[in-house]
Amino acid sequence: MSATSHRKALVIGASRGLGLFLADELARRGWRVIATTRQDVGELPAHAEAWNGQLTVESLEMTSSDQLAALRERLEGEGCRLDLLFVNAAIDRGNLPIHEVSTDMFTDVMITNALSPLRALEALRGLVAPGGTVAVMSSDQGSISRNTEGGYELYKASKAALNQLMRSYATRHAEDGQTKLLIDPGHNRTRLGGPDAPLAPQESIPAVVDVLEAQAGAPGLRFLDRHGKSVPW
Repeated sequence: MSATSHRKALVIGASRGLGLFLADELARRGWRVIATTRQDVGELPAHAEAWNGQLTVESLEMTSSDQLAALRERLEGEGCRLDLLFVNAAIDRGNLPIHEVSTDMFTDVMITNALSPLRALEALRGLVAPGGTVAVMSSDQGSISRNTEGGYELYKASKAALNQLMRSYATRHAEDGQTKLLIDPGHNRTRLGGPDAPLAPQESIPAVVDVLEAQAGAPGLRFLDRHGKSVPW
């Protein structure tokens, strides 16, 4: 990885929650950060202004292949070379048993949580420097072996699908030398995680960045928690 002051990251899905905390933490450590939001509202623009150019904002609807291609073209035109490409995206549509989930709801969650992150990686991976890192925010809820308690069946299925697709991605690009990570940040108090979650992003995200920095340059795919420990598939 390049010198600390020149490290560059692209964080997809940083308008709020864990993605916003991730962008801030990377900037705090001296990274130059490009962060995306679906629209120019929310907290991200104010955070970018506070970082005085170290954190910049791009507009992106991640489910749009056209917008992904346009973002890649813009960044390529600027000569952008990334040390880290991180995709953070997830939605939850409630705690329904799978037989009560509508087809539209199932499709919406799977497209956002599983399909779109991999489309983003494929569209943007060419911007990542040799030896750089591509990473996706996953969850231990996607661990099949840990699925021993009821609830949130659709969300769990979407994260398990994400993990499987990331495994296929890593197999397909096994020779590119890039570090590939699935990150479980723990159950955090965000809009998605709810107010009763045991962790605060202020605690978990610095640990996540520790893992990202420690794993840099190690090729292959790993599914790790915020402590750098392997999560069972």
